[in-house]
Amino acid sequence: MARPQILWFRQDLRLADQPALAGAQDAGPIIPTYILDDASPGLRPMGAASRWWLHRSLERLDAALAARGARLLLRRGRSADVLCQLMEETGAEAIHATRHAEPWWGPIEARLGNRLRLHGATRMLRPGQVRTGSGTPYRVFTPFWRASLAHLPPPTPAPAPARLAGAAPPAGDRLTDWGLLPQNPDWARGFAEWQPGEAGAEAALRAFLSRVEAYAARRDLPSEPGTSRLSPHLHFGEISPAAVWHAVEAVAGPQAAQPFTRQLVWREFAHELLAQYPDGHERPHRPEFERMPWTDTEQGEGRRWLRAWQKGRTGYPIVDAGMRQLWQTGWMHNRVRMIVASFLTKHLRIDWRTGERWFWETLVDADLANNAMGWQWVLGSGVDSQPYYRIFAPVAQSEKFDALGYIRRFAPEYAGHGPVNPIVEHGAARAAALAAWQALRAPGQRG
Repeated sequence: MARPQILWFRQDLRLADQPALAGAQDAGPIIPTYILDDASPGLRPMGAASRWWLHRSLERLDAALAARGARLLLRRGRSADVLCQLMEETGAEAIHATRHAEPWWGPIEARLGNRLRLHGATRMLRPGQVRTGSGTPYRVFTPFWRASLAHLPPPTPAPAPARLAGAAPPAGDRLTDWGLLPQNPDWARGFAEWQPGEAGAEAALRAFLSRVEAYAARRDLPSEPGTSRLSPHLHFGEISPAAVWHAVEAVAGPQAAQPFTRQLVWREFAHELLAQYPDGHERPHRPEFERMPWTDTEQGEGRRWLRAWQKGRTGYPIVDAGMRQLWQTGWMHNRVRMIVASFLTKHLRIDWRTGERWFWETLVDADLANNAMGWQWVLGSGVDSQPYYRIFAPVAQSEKFDALGYIRRFAPEYAGHGPVNPIVEHGAARAAALAAWQALRAPGQRG
């Protein structure tokens, strides 16, 4: 009789198109396992909003497994220690897992040695699959996109198995004991618009397919339902990017689908940059930005500015609407993410890492690769980013992208696009940001 196989879930919380599940099931009865790891060296614990999502997603995953003959085992601790102990308890033959991009997984996986069987990846493209003619990784998106097309579309996604052979699991934790959900106060009441889990991801995809052909025209309009809202589902692996790609092309056709499928490749590019810059959430790609004179947020005016930005009280309607949407729903429209990030780093000249950490804590789709690349892109410190001197004008952006309906929903005290008692004046703040940039670029300051 085949020995049990441990199926180690991480950010791949689905049963369809799940290569680790397929590999484990082929080898023997499975013990599906999720480990809440906040302690392994170098690992970055999830933020509060992501923990809310994780709780709901694990509930759905356990129900889906139970309907097919298996149950989800929950354990807490350092992943390598927990898995080694679990192998001793169960007599399991191997651990099966999907490849992940975050830099902390490498050392954890190395500790497991030949007991670990890695399958596929959370991406459409294999790590290192797309290279320049000289064999080096790309650092600019457009040529990466063009080269990627030779390897796309991805393989047809596999359906979820109808039945699973589940081995008898040992005792585990109760999900409610992990304390992932907020209490006193319950700040996640506004998250009810989300449906975490694989079924929720499929429902979100179906909803998007009904409007996918308008994506290019509407994706930048915060007041319109133009985006896919699939980002948290993709981050937690509740749906594979390959499944999204094929579904979008089936409805719109390859050419009409390209504005959206290009965004799926942008996500792939973020993971390519993460492999090149594993500390990209802490250090700028361009080292000269280490010398940027950031505002002190520990006291005085800088502290008040940061708090106003976090709470959506800057006096700029589009900025405040975005920050309140983030707090209320755990998500923010992508165009508005760029506006609020530019405002923090350029109008207020507050360190981009402060904003990156705030997003990590408050976004349900907080993703190491995408979050770091997004902040560096807006600041201008990334290897492929807008220049620092491109400073988003909040009022002009709000008007250009017709954000009044969005503002009225999340910041209803504002009557229009213009600022009301702003904490900084746009023209003066822009001039100060450009002066700081010029000083950074001065010959005597290079190093």
